[in-house]
Amino acid sequence: MSEVVEALGFRIRAEIDAVEAWQEARRLAERHGFGTARAHDLATAVSELATNLVLHARRGGTLRLAVRREADRPVIEITAEDDGPGIADLGKALEDGYSTGGGLGCGLPGTRRLVDRFAITSAPGIGTRVACAVRRA
Repeated sequence: MSEVVEALGFRIRAEIDAVEAWQEARRLAERHGFGTARAHDLATAVSELATNLVLHARRGGTLRLAVRREADRPVIEITAEDDGPGIADLGKALEDGYSTGGGLGCGLPGTRRLVDRFAITSAPGIGTRVACAVRRA
């Protein structure tokens, strides 16, 4: 695995924390030469994951961004973790339109489409971890 070039971490408890993470993700992408569309993809994925931490985790969670170089291109990894209630039916949660919170049900499936790598683990009563990555085009 390549070494981390730059890293940022956020404690996400409230909407303002999600906004800060979204803004910093966009700036991070721009600093590492991501084009407008890829920077927007990254920022949107961060926004969705951070908003999920606010809405669904009991005490919020953490969101980390790490820049690595792979094949001479930067890749920004996103990790969102919480110790909230977990996701009872992970398969359903990844379907478009499924929501337990009254939303549109686009967050996780939309995030998965925006990123190049996506992995999620969740256990009821233990929490959820989403790890994904966006490559510079």
